[in-house]
Amino acid sequence: MAQIKTLLADLVDSRRVPGLALAVQRGDAPVEHYVLGNDTANVPLATDSLFIVASITKMATALAMLRLVDQGLLALDDLLRDDLPAAAAAQPGVTIRSLLCHTSGLPTDVAPEDAPYQVGLDWPKLAEAALLTPLEAAPWTRVQYSNVGYGLLAVIAQERAGLPFAELLRREVLDPLEIEGYLGIEPPRPVARLADVRGEHTADPELEPFNSSFYRSLALPWAGLVTTIDGALRIVRAFAGYPAGFLSASLRREATSDQTRGLGGGFKPPLMWNPCPWGLGPELRGVKEPHWTPASASPMSFGHSGASGCVAWHDPAHNLSWALIGTRTAENGWLLRRGSELAAAILA
Repeated sequence: MAQIKTLLADLVDSRRVPGLALAVQRGDAPVEHYVLGNDTANVPLATDSLFIVASITKMATALAMLRLVDQGLLALDDLLRDDLPAAAAAQPGVTIRSLLCHTSGLPTDVAPEDAPYQVGLDWPKLAEAALLTPLEAAPWTRVQYSNVGYGLLAVIAQERAGLPFAELLRREVLDPLEIEGYLGIEPPRPVARLADVRGEHTADPELEPFNSSFYRSLALPWAGLVTTIDGALRIVRAFAGYPAGFLSASLRREATSDQTRGLGGGFKPPLMWNPCPWGLGPELRGVKEPHWTPASASPMSFGHSGASGCVAWHDPAHNLSWALIGTRTAENGWLLRRGSELAAAILA
């Protein structure tokens, strides 16, 4: 524990990250919290601070889909064209499974001209942009991390369940897991502000990614969830069987095993690997380098990182879960470099 505290304090004291929240849990033991520093507005962090957890949202979206599978409302190998025949990506081989494990052939994002990032953009318009997005590769030929795929999954889910995706997420994931979480609605208290947000809209406080209420209003099923450090931890632990019965055991095992047929790929350099194992939502550690988890982690460990500066991970070999959230985005590489060091200390 002393090494963990030293590493966290070094990150904050060196001003690499203004503040950090870490939650660690082994099995059913109580959660251990480590919280220090501030957000970029100098508001001190606490165990109940709210954060936008970026792509950890994808694991929550995947859990919603898997709950519908367990309920018999859909199947992993259902074809996209059976649900959304008008979608440009509704081609042979594109299935719910391929969307969950990023092997559909879709690009990373929708085309900017299909969903201009400006006042007036909302989730229905983003959903329409996802429907307009064509494949850029044949299905099952590569792993290409895709926000578009998770947009299409959300459209499928709300069609099957008959209610907006944000409501479905609350019903199937947030409430059953007792997670304080918000998708598309402004939380009742401030969200921790992040440093080092980059891009063309950072100069406009009304549009700034992650930090603006406009960004949070988009209800992005791939990056828009606001939750606490415990919420991020509970999302990854749901794939590990906590609480029991939330997912069927057989589906949970499938979700945390490689679904990519040994394909290579990933995000963008340097985060490209061959092979690039991925489950039904969670990424698998495998033998990937570089990575935000250390070589001492089990190859079957799994979880997800987020560009806002966060990671939630579970190692079944140690029955140990952790979630780490910083108040600086991952743009400068701190999560990749120092997240692995912290994870090594946690595993030790």
